[in-house]
Amino acid sequence: QVQLVESGGGVVQPGGSLRLSCVASGFTFSMYAITWYRQAPEKERELVARARSPSISMFYRDSVRGRFTMSRDNAANTVYLQMNSLKPEDTGVYYCNASPLFGNGAEYWGQGTQVTVSS
Repeated sequence: QVQLVESGGGVVQPGGSLRLSCVASGFTFSMYAITWYRQAPEKERELVARARSPSISMFYRDSVRGRFTMSRDNAANTVYLQMNSLKPEDTGVYYCNASPLFGNGAEYWGQGTQVTVSS
């Protein structure tokens, strides 16, 4: 059974930090690119950061570059998203996505974790 389970969300003040985790099971983790997406209320889902492998540099959207750091641990089937200097516009539901590095196989989604940045 394929699972992606996110955790670590919560409520934080502007300028604060959170660390999200996504634990994968049921598929060959190292053969998948892992991407963090987020969706704010009444907005489209947007890509936040992507990791193809631990040895390849991560991709970040411009608005989070320098504040967010993504890492992946293939041995633990886990990816992390360290979010620093959080802003109200970072608020949303954060989702973990797994898509095949090669070929056109199925992609998988987690259930999401809520991040709220508010004073």
